[in-house]
Amino acid sequence: MEGFKDFWNHYKGATIGIAIAVLILITRLQDLIIAIVVIALGAIIGNYVQQNKEEVKTKLKNFIDKM
Repeated sequence: MEGFKDFWNHYKGATIGIAIAVLILITRLQDLIIAIVVIALGAIIGNYVQQNKEEVKTKLKNFIDKM
């Protein structure tokens, strides 16, 4: 019994992480999580472009000229 307590105290975080990962995979929540991440990245990029229009235009023009 002491060995189990030592194991649990040492690997508690990893065990809980594995259990959560298994639940996410079983319920197919990874699709939702990926969609939320993509939406958040789109919002962040859109906000950056809106706040820095001239800088983005210049960088994009330079990138296109290099090609």
